[in-house]
Amino acid sequence: MFLGEFEVKTRHTRLSKNGKIHTYTGKKRIAKLRCDNCEEEFTRERGSMNPKRLNNNYFHVCSNCDSKVFAQKKGIERKQIWDMPASMDIPISKL
Repeated sequence: MFLGEFEVKTRHTRLSKNGKIHTYTGKKRIAKLRCDNCEEEFTRERGSMNPKRLNNNYFHVCSNCDSKVFAQKKGIERKQIWDMPASMDIPISKL
């Protein structure tokens, strides 16, 4: 689940051609997410993610969980919904 974004300032040093040390700052945009498998909050750099995935239409899995096992579980859930008969008594909102 996508929770939000925030910026982090980073400070770096580099050596110039003349031998002087210069400091400079940069900004990183960080996305705050909640794992849809274990409900743990985690962060990921926004630059490493596809911008289309920065919403709640996609599932997000942390590095502690196995994303492939999670995807298999979701596929089984979808298959069970599609295999239900049309004359079932369960309302659609409960699925």
